[in-house]
Amino acid sequence: MNYLRRRLSDSSFVANLPNGYMMDLQSGPRPTPPSSTSNPASPATERRTPPSLPPQVPASGSALGSSPAPTPGGFLSSFSSVVKTAQLAQNAAAAAKASAAAAEAAKPVIRKPKILLVIDDLHTDWAKYFRGKKLNGEYDIRVEQAEFSEINLASYMNSGCMIDMQAIRGGTKVVRSFKPDFVLIRQHAYSMTPGEDFRSLVIGLQYGGVASINSLLSIYNFCSKPWVFSHMIKLYHTLGPEKFPLNEQTFYPNHTQMVTTPTFPVVVKMGHAHAGIGKIKVENELDFQDITSVVALARTYATSEPYVLSKYDIRIQKIGNNYKAYMRTSISGNWKANTGSAMLEQIAMTDRYRLWVDSCAEMFGGLDICAVKAVHGKDGNDYIIEVMDSSMPLIGEHVEEDRQLITDLVINKMCSVLLGINTPQPSPQTTQPRRAQGGHRSGSGSPSQSAQGSPQRARSANTSPSQDFQPGPIPPPAATGPGSQKQPPQLNKSQSLTNTFTETLKGNATDDEAKAETIRSLRQSFASLFSD
Repeated sequence: MNYLRRRLSDSSFVANLPNGYMMDLQSGPRPTPPSSTSNPASPATERRTPPSLPPQVPASGSALGSSPAPTPGGFLSSFSSVVKTAQLAQNAAAAAKASAAAAEAAKPVIRKPKILLVIDDLHTDWAKYFRGKKLNGEYDIRVEQAEFSEINLASYMNSGCMIDMQAIRGGTKVVRSFKPDFVLIRQHAYSMTPGEDFRSLVIGLQYGGVASINSLLSIYNFCSKPWVFSHMIKLYHTLGPEKFPLNEQTFYPNHTQMVTTPTFPVVVKMGHAHAGIGKIKVENELDFQDITSVVALARTYATSEPYVLSKYDIRIQKIGNNYKAYMRTSISGNWKANTGSAMLEQIAMTDRYRLWVDSCAEMFGGLDICAVKAVHGKDGNDYIIEVMDSSMPLIGEHVEEDRQLITDLVINKMCSVLLGINTPQPSPQTTQPRRAQGGHRSGSGSPSQSAQGSPQRARSANTSPSQDFQPGPIPPPAATGPGSQKQPPQLNKSQSLTNTFTETLKGNATDDEAKAETIRSLRQSFASLFSD
């Protein structure tokens, strides 16, 4: 240490040191000896070196000669080269990834089809209507059709709903398992008829998060007719009896509460059933007490409502934004218009009818498919009696059109729910009845006046003959009577039926125009019936 201090005090020695070496000696650790094999110079030798001679250049193998002198920009140059190398590597990786993505995009994309479960009987082949159609032009639609009685399921919180189907198709048992993406329900989910309670399947579909038409919430709510009627009562109080003429009804939770009704006759409906099952017409108090005992045996609830002497039934249906109105008149004389022979005819859609069905379509979060049933009494008043959901039967001459409307509605709903694509809804459409052109006409009145008349006139022109007509021998065409017309010499089948009904009409001369319109309507209806 003393030697180093003496050497550092020598200005000539310090001047010959490399740049930065003196700083390292003063601030930090001591420099490493040049080499372990070389002998350091002795102090005497150092003292004999003349001060004026240039410094000795160390040998190439020494430690001082092997490491170049540090320069101020060396570190920045090294860092810059490292960054450039990293950028080149990153660019190469991105180019390789883009090339792989382009190669993948060149391959044809095979998308898994969406599975649509249609719950309906086999009378309608729904696969035919969805054949060739795609969701947003990308996803095929695979249709699985079965009745409620042919399916079972298991639902899981995270993995959804798995359907097990066992059905007979063409005499062969078909067993399949699949996970539906959407459901179209065209059957009643519940009836008190034994073996027709499928509410557990509706719960399972809801548990698995499966979307449907109509909504599963509404399907489950429609499993009780009095429950649905209670929501119609809300509409009755909101809109008033003039705009929403709901037929009066009384609910009995069990037979013990069934006391005398204020008026007779009444219609008693037991439990929840369809197609006229469990519906009885009661004429007096004694019969009402007998029905009470039947309700007690059935262990169910019941309702009673005044019997309306019907002129014809009315049905207003709504599929998406399409509206139709129909009139059904009993020919067989049965007080249930849906039982026995009846004449069905499309009638003009009115704003009053549209209000009925639009109001009911707002129930339970919205009904995509629904229909309102009403009775037009002989007193001239309308009475709303029921609303139906997506299980409603399709009737009339526009059945194929209605099925296509349901198909389009389902596709739009699937795009919205499964793909998040909301297609614009078509503007509301009303299908009006078609009038036959040409042919023989009996009676007076202008055809254009009939076709373009008011809705009320259109209804009256399509009504009454079968109301007054009773089954029995048909009077001969040659018979005469009030309001009868002179017959042409040769008649076809439709004209013969028309003239037969003409003979049954009775009234004064002021009713001739209405009778003529009724006859023309009957000709059209019966011609379409017999043409099939």
